[in-house]
Amino acid sequence: MLPVMSTEEEAHSHAVSRFIAERIAAAGGWLPFDEFMELALYAPGLGYYSAGGVKIGRGGDFTTAPEVSDLFSQCVARQVSEVLGQTGGSGSVLELGAGTGRMAASVLTTLASLDALPEQYAILEVSADLRDRQHARIEQLPAELRQRVTWLDALPSKPLRGVILANEVLDALPCQRIVIRGGEAHELGVGFEAERFVEREAPEEALNRRAAREWHTVRSSLGFELEDGYRTELCARIEPWIAGLSDSLEQGLILLFDYGLPRAHYYHPQRTDGTLRCHFKQRAHNDPLINVGVQDITAWVDFTRVAEAADSARLDVSGFATQAAFLLGLGIEALIRDVRLASEARKLLMPGEMGEAFKAMALTRAVGAPLSGFSVQDLRHSL
Repeated sequence: MLPVMSTEEEAHSHAVSRFIAERIAAAGGWLPFDEFMELALYAPGLGYYSAGGVKIGRGGDFTTAPEVSDLFSQCVARQVSEVLGQTGGSGSVLELGAGTGRMAASVLTTLASLDALPEQYAILEVSADLRDRQHARIEQLPAELRQRVTWLDALPSKPLRGVILANEVLDALPCQRIVIRGGEAHELGVGFEAERFVEREAPEEALNRRAAREWHTVRSSLGFELEDGYRTELCARIEPWIAGLSDSLEQGLILLFDYGLPRAHYYHPQRTDGTLRCHFKQRAHNDPLINVGVQDITAWVDFTRVAEAADSARLDVSGFATQAAFLLGLGIEALIRDVRLASEARKLLMPGEMGEAFKAMALTRAVGAPLSGFSVQDLRHSL
């Protein structure tokens, strides 16, 4: 059973639901799931990430690797320092969706200890609440570090030389939901009946064409068929998202962390209900049509699609590994100095925790040297 919403959360969820219901009515009674997800998460002033409320860490809805332990960010910083060294020591770091700011603070502190500080550490954040928390965290840093931090409202117009970091960003890109029948994809969406959201299939065949095109590409690369009734996700927004990052990178590394799988495993015949997950007050469930506006909605990442998008954007896929292997490649074991850190490391490394479900992927441009984070394991063949 999920925790109950507070009075304030109920009021906010009602406002978000009313807004989306009006959009559904204006669209003729049906919205594709990705449009519903975008409104629930990002509607200006209303969506989960656009409005206030604690989201990450203690008192929030979910916990990310940087919140589990600074060991994660210290290892990330080691990888960043390698790449900054190849940009002539004058590179920048851009973090997308920086959460509470804990990773930014830890990465900067570690880079300072390595004598590898970037000229600038930029943060692109859509959540006003999280931006406030980031400011508060960065203000605690020494002046030499905090003066390098700046916040952006959009990707930089001038391509940077350095590193772009994205921890658990891809999973929050709005995705399509489909159901397979006769080998073909039928798009799922959302209606509004009796004061509640309900799942509906596309009411007109024309509305299925987008899903059919998307699924054709995926299906042709799988090599096996899926049974009728199989439900899953397609994220067509990966390509433009990666293209945008490519346009923002002159030289350096895009380092992605997220829970996800290569395509053949993502669309495994036994994964009959997809990967969609919602997070509310540290509880995970699979109903995106409740607690609208006050819970996170995510889907696992098809990393094969990310690799294909990178190739189209003229980026090199220079590494793909589990989070555990990435951290081991960067020497996390040498950073563990007491029992508390050992406990935190287990959460980051163990298969039953974050170690295997979360993956690290490196996309590069004009970076010649191998990346230490991918020295222990290379899973690119699985893509």
